[in-house]
Amino acid sequence: MHRASTSDKASRAERRRLEEVARIRGRLTIAKLTLTEIDKAYDLPTGTAGNAVHEPHLAGERAIAAALKTRPEYLWRTRYRPDGQRITPQPAENYRYARRATEAQEAA
Repeated sequence: MHRASTSDKASRAERRRLEEVARIRGRLTIAKLTLTEIDKAYDLPTGTAGNAVHEPHLAGERAIAAALKTRPEYLWRTRYRPDGQRITPQPAENYRYARRATEAQEAA
């Protein structure tokens, strides 16, 4: 049997993460919400909601989910277990720059 290489796994995880981001951005567009508006409405520091779309950030995830009238585990399936519990610690592939950092370490 053919086993997927680690780069295939990374690309699948990256693709899944990008699809998740696109889905969330689409829902925000349909709801006519901006990430800046969410930051202001939920008293978050500027950029928190924007960062939460791409990388794990509990307060940002909760604010975006509340603004979309849903729960965070329905938006970020890669960050939560099927029972709704948040994965702790988050896997490295959930971070936008995790792969670049490991590539730099391997090159050194």
